[in-house]
Amino acid sequence: MERCDKQAVNRVDGGCFCGAVRFQVTLPSKWCAHCHCSMCRRIHGAGYVTWAGFESAGFEVTRGAENLHWFESSPGARRGSCAHCHSNMLFESQRWPGETHVALGCLDGKIDRTPQAHVNYDTHVDWMAVDENLSIHSS
Repeated sequence: MERCDKQAVNRVDGGCFCGAVRFQVTLPSKWCAHCHCSMCRRIHGAGYVTWAGFESAGFEVTRGAENLHWFESSPGARRGSCAHCHSNMLFESQRWPGETHVALGCLDGKIDRTPQAHVNYDTHVDWMAVDENLSIHSS
């Protein structure tokens, strides 16, 4: 019984808005950051998107794999969304092989860290307040 409890703590569930796609990620995460790039802003309709990176081997679709739609958002990079509700949940890129990036807002529970940085900050919007105590990285 103890082993099952320990495994449950090391995994976090997540999914899309409508529930057609469900997944789990295995902790520990690799990083967590706010992305200010124009693609993330437009796809999510927000001032920035908070992503967490996980080993791809620790990412598993648990329900609705047939509803997970991948599209190439730029050469060598793809984004995963729900074919029904169009929630944008995932990102993978040749730039970071073996990683699956998950939009933090699509996870049901907490992960093992809080956001550590702002990335692609050179393209941030002036109308969105940011935590200036985090490290800032440009493209």
